[in-house]
Amino acid sequence: MKNILQHINKAFDHRIRLGIMSVLVVNEYADFTTLKELLGVTDGNLASHAKALEAENYITVEKQFIGKKPNTRYIATKEGKKAFRQHIEALEKLIQKK
Repeated sequence: MKNILQHINKAFDHRIRLGIMSVLVVNEYADFTTLKELLGVTDGNLASHAKALEAENYITVEKQFIGKKPNTRYIATKEGKKAFRQHIEALEKLIQKK
């Protein structure tokens, strides 16, 4: 049991971070508006949780202008994808453990 728990990553404890990573692992990227709508969160919540994942080097943030409108998009890093997969695998093992 102890071995399984060591792979549960505190960075993914919050449902918003779990949601961000879930979207980014299966998509090349997602923009701010898309993530906000999919997760049903406020601008501030999304921004703060994205910043926490960026600080862990699990996502990168790209800011650009499309026409005259600012656009922020998020991309899961290789390290982030690996950490997220390990987290999900640990949760699955924990659930299956009897």
